[in-house]
Amino acid sequence: MADTSTATTPAAGVDLFGVDPDEVNVVLDDVHVVYRVYEDRRPSLREALRGERRKPREIHAVRGVSFVARRGESIGIVGRNGSGKSTLLQALAGLLPVEQGEVWARAQPTLLGVGAAMQNKVSGRRNIVLGCLALGLPADEVDGRVEDIIEFAGLQEFIDLPMDAYSSGMRARLLFAIATAVVPDILVIDEALAVGDEAFRLKSKERLATVREEAGTVFLVSHALDTIAESCSRVIWLERGRIIADGEPDEIVGRYRDAQTAG
Repeated sequence: MADTSTATTPAAGVDLFGVDPDEVNVVLDDVHVVYRVYEDRRPSLREALRGERRKPREIHAVRGVSFVARRGESIGIVGRNGSGKSTLLQALAGLLPVEQGEVWARAQPTLLGVGAAMQNKVSGRRNIVLGCLALGLPADEVDGRVEDIIEFAGLQEFIDLPMDAYSSGMRARLLFAIATAVVPDILVIDEALAVGDEAFRLKSKERLATVREEAGTVFLVSHALDTIAESCSRVIWLERGRIIADGEPDEIVGRYRDAQTAG
């Protein structure tokens, strides 16, 4: 089984699709991701008498995906539920092993997802400190970020309460504010626009625009197709773990919408 690796340049012989190696930030070369899960069912009498063990069911979530991402690109990934979008991003970020193929990244990709767990028994302020440290911010710089994060999340009155006292919306706002406080060279965003109320969604959209400008390469998964078309320089369409199309945002989003309407 191959693992995600971080390297300055891809290995010799890997197809870079004509891209100058100095411009390459990420390469996926024939990447496959397979889940092995057990079905929740009782064994039959025959299976029990034979002493047969349950066999895992294989789910081939990503099938032979290859592409090159340049520095400065913002790449949207679209597809139906179950098409492999989030699985692909987790493999890219090194959170899932690949069954076959390789992933190269010039720097460690950072996954921004709004569902990450927080420490419920400690205060929002303490969670900010822990979150910033986890994102790699030096300890001597954390204190200078805390008040900005509190203000962006709009939690001034509640920041010293334990997370147990927060509503789901308050938690989402705080996590988003923490996650976007540090801009990595390779940023992976999974449905991060769907946080908080309408006012905060507009605010978070502006923050993400700034993050995308400062990051080297950005990958964005979202069902908000207008956002993908407006904010990305390139779009990849996945279906059943395979790339269906890869190209200009307006063209790919339009084709995807047509396919959704047709059926």
